[in-house]
Amino acid sequence: MNWTLEVVAVPVTDIDRAKAFYAEQFGFRVDHDTGDWADNPAAGGQRIVQLTPPGSGCSIVIGDKVAGDMAPGSLRGLQLVVPDIRAAQAELQQRGIDSGEVQVLGANPFPTADPLDNVGFLFFADPDGNGWVIQQISGRG
Repeated sequence: MNWTLEVVAVPVTDIDRAKAFYAEQFGFRVDHDTGDWADNPAAGGQRIVQLTPPGSGCSIVIGDKVAGDMAPGSLRGLQLVVPDIRAAQAELQQRGIDSGEVQVLGANPFPTADPLDNVGFLFFADPDGNGWVIQQISGRG
């Protein structure tokens, strides 16, 4: 049986600010936003926004009460994987997202032609302080 991770709740303070960061600045696709029908009883009066990173099978959700009792900014270790960490770093910089410098963490267990493969990482936070990690993996062996 396959078990797929589909959605991760991200605790935020301001839904509109978070939506703008993830969609307009970072480039996530807005799958849906119940804001247009928050008075609908099916939504329980809650606003929920689902966003998906380009190429991902897993989405994030932000909204009223979707993260349970997690405090805004308390989520750490959300990880995205890219085939080229330098290109990802350049794109983040172009989008005004500070990710610092590429960090090498550990020795590559599967050495490849690119010394950053598997061990190259970038770290950044959303406007609430939720921590994200980007790792370079150019292929799965």
